[in-house]
Amino acid sequence: MKTWKLVSGIISMVLSIVIVFQSCAVGVLEAMGAEGNDSAAGIIVAILLIAGGIVSVATRKGGKGGNIAMICIYGAAALLGFTAKVYGDLIVWAVWCCVCVLMAVLALVKSKKQSSPAEEPKE
Repeated sequence: MKTWKLVSGIISMVLSIVIVFQSCAVGVLEAMGAEGNDSAAGIIVAILLIAGGIVSVATRKGGKGGNIAMICIYGAAALLGFTAKVYGDLIVWAVWCCVCVLMAVLALVKSKKQSSPAEEPKE
């Protein structure tokens, strides 16, 4: 799981830069008079992705709290990405956030199994 957390954290930070540029482009279109777009949702998803990436890289060596924080941050980004009607690519980034949530849940379950002592058989 350490490798996954490092890789997903780096990918999340790089994707957040892409999302910021896309949201800025949507903001320019809003300024030019396009209706029905809200670039603020994309910026918030990008901020949450950067935060999730930093938490992922910082807590890659273990810790239950880091996994819980990743679930909350990536979960909020996924929820916002799926509910905002900004542009189609935001759904792709929301799916990436869902993958990161699932992997954080797996890491949390795996860490619980490893930390619980093995039960000794009763005689």
